[in-house]
Amino acid sequence: MATLRPRVLVVDDKPSMVTLLDRILSEDYSVKTCSSGTQALVAVASEQFDVVLTDIRMPGAGGFDVLRAVKAQAQGTEVILITAYASVEKAVEAIREGAYDYIRKPFQPNDIRLKVARAVERKRLRDRAAKLEKRLEVLGGDDRLVGDSPPMLEVYHRIDQAANLDITVLLTGESGTGKELVARAIHDRSGRRDAAFVPVNCGALPEELVESELFGHVKGAFTGAGTARKGLFTEADRGTLFLDEIGELPPAAQVKLTRVLQEREVRPVGGTRAHTVDCRVVAATLKDLKEEVVSGRFREDLFYRLNVFPIHLPPLRERKEDIPLLAEHFLRRHATRMRRTLTGFSPDAMAALTRHTWPGNVRELSNAIERSCVLATEPVVRLEDLPAEVSGAPGAAVPGQLLADLTYKEAMDLARDHATYAYLTAIMERFEGHVTRAAEHAGLERGSLHRLLKRHGLRSEDFKGV
Repeated sequence: MATLRPRVLVVDDKPSMVTLLDRILSEDYSVKTCSSGTQALVAVASEQFDVVLTDIRMPGAGGFDVLRAVKAQAQGTEVILITAYASVEKAVEAIREGAYDYIRKPFQPNDIRLKVARAVERKRLRDRAAKLEKRLEVLGGDDRLVGDSPPMLEVYHRIDQAANLDITVLLTGESGTGKELVARAIHDRSGRRDAAFVPVNCGALPEELVESELFGHVKGAFTGAGTARKGLFTEADRGTLFLDEIGELPPAAQVKLTRVLQEREVRPVGGTRAHTVDCRVVAATLKDLKEEVVSGRFREDLFYRLNVFPIHLPPLRERKEDIPLLAEHFLRRHATRMRRTLTGFSPDAMAALTRHTWPGNVRELSNAIERSCVLATEPVVRLEDLPAEVSGAPGAAVPGQLLADLTYKEAMDLARDHATYAYLTAIMERFEGHVTRAAEHAGLERGSLHRLLKRHGLRSEDFKGV
């Protein structure tokens, strides 16, 4: 079956201009023409179009009237305004009212083709995002796993399989790929959804307290144990325990965890009696556990206990077709939270987002869009609004008028965010990705530095050998 061609409405009161635009576009699109703004108002009220291309100055209803009617009838339809009376003020006004772009006469045919093609692609992207948002609502809403590329469709399939099987799951993938989101999605779709979901970052636990945190302790088990603690396995009873960064567990804890997974019983530190626990374990790692087993850093029997049902999360660079969708998703989320009206990205900004390799994956992309929401001075995010590491341009200071829109805390948080990112990058480069040495230099606990790197979308392995 033939694919339906995108529909374009051309509106101009000059017959020669209508004929020219029809000839330029009809090879690639299904074109309808109107010789007045009034005719166009009738057309947009009764028909659906992907793009409306309209002159601004026409007798009766003008281009801005057509723009407002389109946005009232079909918010997703993109509008391009054409005028011989171009001005920066008119362009800004048009974009603020929802126009996709603005072009002045005289123009080259390729200028029109390019702008319409970009508008059609943006319409397709927004329709795709809307469909995915509805799918997310059906699947549980807040899991925020966004993407419909083949690798992500496979992840969704594996999540559904895991949810229906009450077995241990091992999530693998780089930092920032969404492993905790997948763990929550499995829990929310499983028969354990009404019980607790208990997440713990194994890499952030002090080595001397790992066993106490996971398995609990009795009163007086060690210095400082003034009261008994039941432990995270017990807290997750009848629910799900998410063990993030499982590859960071020290050897003694690995031995005890293997026994717990085998026997389904937990004995608190210092205790003499074990008690049964009923929780599903979902573990996650960015390390290659097979290599860790070979090197002797990870127990082979524990690896096989965990690797019952593996799910691999692809890095963002391997599913680049999802980047525009994710960018629009994060723009809506962050702009809504900041109470800002932002409608999308300029073509060169979107090209830069798609071109970037995103070593910090989805988390880095979200952080970049959040910063761009603060910097944007127009309704669309432009190339210069993106972080320097994404746009390739030197970093720019936040304009004074935008700083004045923020609270003191928000402004300080923004400044701290930029400074922290720069500092983390500098020390990781100096110590070539060696987290322990970098943490000692910075005066931080190793787990604290791990959390900072994760929050800012940085991976220690990207700095090795720098």
